[in-house]
Amino acid sequence: MSLTAVVWGVTGVLFFFGLAIVTLRRQLLAMLLGLELMLAAVNVGLVHHAGLFHDAEALAVVALVIAVAAAEVVVGLSLILRVRRGGRGADAALLTELQG
Repeated sequence: MSLTAVVWGVTGVLFFFGLAIVTLRRQLLAMLLGLELMLAAVNVGLVHHAGLFHDAEALAVVALVIAVAAAEVVVGLSLILRVRRGGRGADAALLTELQG
């Protein structure tokens, strides 16, 4: 089995686990972790592609994805903390409407 097949298999498994966490779990923190797992899977695939084809643009995209993921974590955690301080649980099913 070649290294490319192993890398794409690991990437697919990571993405699938992240997608399963996002769709099956109702806690906001677990959903955020699932999104981060999916972004990590995309980064693994992009880094492998960059290594195979000596593609500097793919590495630039990886840096951009990491920056977007960091911003997503900051915004997501601040929203989760705001919801928790408001007295409601961090369950996605309880958040049906926005309140100011």
